[in-house]
Amino acid sequence: MTTDEFRRNRENFCYRHPDRQSFVLCQRCLRTICPECQTQGAVGVICPECLKDQQKAASPAQTKAERRWSRPRAVAVRDSRPLATYAIVLITSVAYLVTMIPGFGTRVQNSLVFLAPLLYPELSGTFEPWRLLTVTVVHGGLWHLALNMLALWMIGRSLEPLLGRGRFLTLYLLSALGGSVAVALLSFTTPVVGASGAIFGLFGALLVIGRHIGANVAGIALVLGINLVIGFIPGFNVAWQAHVGGLVTGALIAFIFTRTRSPQQRWLQIVLLGVVGVVLLALLLVPPLFYF
Repeated sequence: MTTDEFRRNRENFCYRHPDRQSFVLCQRCLRTICPECQTQGAVGVICPECLKDQQKAASPAQTKAERRWSRPRAVAVRDSRPLATYAIVLITSVAYLVTMIPGFGTRVQNSLVFLAPLLYPELSGTFEPWRLLTVTVVHGGLWHLALNMLALWMIGRSLEPLLGRGRFLTLYLLSALGGSVAVALLSFTTPVVGASGAIFGLFGALLVIGRHIGANVAGIALVLGINLVIGFIPGFNVAWQAHVGGLVTGALIAFIFTRTRSPQQRWLQIVLLGVVGVVLLALLLVPPLFYF
């Protein structure tokens, strides 16, 4: 399923396999290459042509030393398994089982639920910042957990191999933070549970990245729109603030990813992600102006 823009934007396809989308560049020539064409270099990966040029330029002594001491120079196929996605699903599921233990589980859940006043010692007498993120591992019931983990599993299988585990985890955690911050700003006294904020961040990122590479994102936009609307329907008891906060944060992070793809922009990407995190934390200074 392609669009005209998808066909025109050839930089998002492997130059050796034009039918394969990729988000990885050769660190020497900066052409897009798919996992099959990637060979691990000293920094990043290189394409087969650059590998041949590198081998030709090596002196006999270098070739002999490399043959003797280096590992075999087979083409490295990047592990594309979404292990971070599986790990998040496992941790969240185990956390839910712990909260089901009579007596003990209730105390655990109460210590992980997000409640904005507990971030401000002058208001509540306590300071528990971990709740900004631990909200993702507690859920209001089995169906709540199952739906969130199903969404995470479906999106993560596509998005994590595209971004890499480090970027995917950064996206997930910052989106969760964005959802919690939005709740603190828009519904200060409401206790919230669930990973919905982080998952909406993944939805937003998938929408932005899909649009960037020219994919048909109509289906994603439709599902996202339906889920957003449900959050505003009375009686569903859904924290739409977390959904909106996670969505905006995830879309912003994906925009940063799409604009800082080359190895030369790696530090810029890290700095911009750090700025996003700092801005989100700085927004927590706003509620005291209205609620204290």
